[in-house]
Amino acid sequence: MDTACAVSGVVTFPVPMTGATDAPDCGAVRLADQSSREMLCEGIVGRSASLRKVLADLELVAPTDATVLICGETGTGKESIASAIHNLSRRRGQALVKCNCAAIPTSLLESELFGHEKGAFTGAVLRVGRFELANRGTIFLDEIGEAPLEIQPKLLRILQEREFERLGSSRTIHVDTRVVAATNVNLPDMVEAKQFRADLYYRVNVFPIRLPALRERKDDIPILVRHFVRQYASRMGRRITWIGSEAMDALVGYSWPGNIRELQNLIERAVIRSSGEQLEVPMSEIVDRITLPDVHTAAGTLQQRERDLIVATLKETKWVMSGPRGAAQRLGINRSTLQFRMKKLGIERRREETEHGSQHAIRPVKTS
Repeated sequence: MDTACAVSGVVTFPVPMTGATDAPDCGAVRLADQSSREMLCEGIVGRSASLRKVLADLELVAPTDATVLICGETGTGKESIASAIHNLSRRRGQALVKCNCAAIPTSLLESELFGHEKGAFTGAVLRVGRFELANRGTIFLDEIGEAPLEIQPKLLRILQEREFERLGSSRTIHVDTRVVAATNVNLPDMVEAKQFRADLYYRVNVFPIRLPALRERKDDIPILVRHFVRQYASRMGRRITWIGSEAMDALVGYSWPGNIRELQNLIERAVIRSSGEQLEVPMSEIVDRITLPDVHTAAGTLQQRERDLIVATLKETKWVMSGPRGAAQRLGINRSTLQFRMKKLGIERRREETEHGSQHAIRPVKTS
């Protein structure tokens, strides 16, 4: 393990070692000696080959004005990559404006992006949209796959012509705004299902960057553990210098379906629980799940496992999809994404079975 020293069942973190420590002596490295080698780019931590490839692509495209599409699972750090692209570009002195297309109601998204004039609707006052706010800078459109079909033509126009009109206005506004978009869904599948415009997809997919899932860059897990321990211990005024090697092995062996975000949250909980210098990892949260078959190692059954998970979750929530107790929330996806996956996997709740209890029909998955 090149990121920490493992001796006698203990992994030590390279933090300044002043005073006594609860960990056995294993030649701990000071924090300052490693930090520059761990952080390849501002806010991006790791040294794995897959991450280095991402950063090589980032360095190529950042100085240009090309539109970038960042693809990756939830929690892989798409926003950090978007920020790095902006900070390495000639636009870094201007604004980076962020917009999560899934977090804004459909009825408000057009106004948020493009603005509206006073009197455009009842009670409306002049509002400058986010594309206009990002003029000469960068706009980050997170979860662009959730953008409703009715505003996609307007997105296409601003990508092609760099112009738009505010709601309630006939005056054309020209902007010089770079677009960086991100998605955690398969846009070609959405194009095929007529849920995303093909012309918009080709326009936004100028320079795609695929972020690896955390299970694809396991060499970075000890580095990320150390980074998050350092971050949260500093915030909480704690001194944590070591972790048992068994706990570190469990962290590396876990598949991390929530990716970096899941690891970050677990480490924060661990720091809160730790009363001494040892990191107290809540092993019960991960050990039981490590022994389960990894759905990502069996390509032939991945679709079936995804379907089984969605169906099981729907049954647990009595087929409620939205809301704080709905299936979408439990699965960590948006309602529209859940509906799209259900359609793709042939999952439906038959009307007659709804009336007679909890029996639900699942159509066989179509294989190509």
